[in-house]
Amino acid sequence: MRDDSFLVQRLDQIWQLLFPEVDRKNNVVIRFKGRWKNKFGHIKMLRNKDTEIAINGLFKDMRVPEYVIDLTISHELVHYMHGFNSPLEKKHKHPHKGGIVDKELVMRGFGNMIKLEREFVKKEWPLLLKEIYKEKEIKFVWNLRRFF
Repeated sequence: MRDDSFLVQRLDQIWQLLFPEVDRKNNVVIRFKGRWKNKFGHIKMLRNKDTEIAINGLFKDMRVPEYVIDLTISHELVHYMHGFNSPLEKKHKHPHKGGIVDKELVMRGFGNMIKLEREFVKKEWPLLLKEIYKEKEIKFVWNLRRFF
């Protein structure tokens, strides 16, 4: 299982290697949060002006390829550099208009990862979700039996 320290390490490596010109103008916190079927992550500004990058908690599962996590982190970093939920100047009116995030990712060498992620989402993610939720159901039933 992956943990939040894994995410901190991945964020620092990706930022240093692939986004070195992007200033870190505030504290950026990254953590696993939520268990979403249709969302891989999000970025938001916290009340204390830190930026939070949340990565789907289901990605702790080692069956989720690391490139999916790296691409999700990179996607959120593009939002950060474009001034969405960061102290940086906002560069666009809308965060995804005209495919600006994917264009930026392709320009930074993520084109192949985007293709791999799309294949994963189409072919593997639905099956993995079924397995994860079935496992949770089995654990839940087993835990109930301990009480009776």
